[in-house]
Amino acid sequence: MTKKLSEMTLEELWQLFPIILSEHSDNWQSYYLEEEAALKRILPGSAIITHIGSTAIPNIWAKPIVDILVEVDGETMNSVAASLSNNGYIIMSRAKNRISLNKGYTEQGFASKVFHLHLRCYGDNDEIYFRDYLIAHPEVAKQYEALKLSLWKQYEHDRDGYTEAKGEFVKKYTAIAKERIK
Repeated sequence: MTKKLSEMTLEELWQLFPIILSEHSDNWQSYYLEEEAALKRILPGSAIITHIGSTAIPNIWAKPIVDILVEVDGETMNSVAASLSNNGYIIMSRAKNRISLNKGYTEQGFASKVFHLHLRCYGDNDEIYFRDYLIAHPEVAKQYEALKLSLWKQYEHDRDGYTEAKGEFVKKYTAIAKERIK
């Protein structure tokens, strides 16, 4: 009998959903646009929806998971999360003014389209600076790609370790991007 996702340990989830990197696909942008249209039907009109993460950066390898940032008023965050949960998203974690949700995770593994939705308060959007910097600086995007590829197999079943190992690179270029905006 297959366990429900909610019954699995973190280690079991990491085994079922390993880090996979693949060459850039133009499909990722169309997946985002399709999901954005669906989100606009269920989110408040004031929500800001943005494609972030490596699938939003041309010509680099990425996990074939479309990251979406949704910014809302902090007062509506819990009701927005409930609405997303009622529309196919799974709440994965909650922190102060941040809720992470996933869609496309099944007891059999990844679905054909997978999304990570980062629900945040307005202005909590450093990922946009990082994305825009890498788009504007393809050589830095290729450095990021090389870093991710070098970490892939070591952290294939450790998402937290993988994210942490990329952290200094992300922080560095996010700070540079934000400084250039000032």
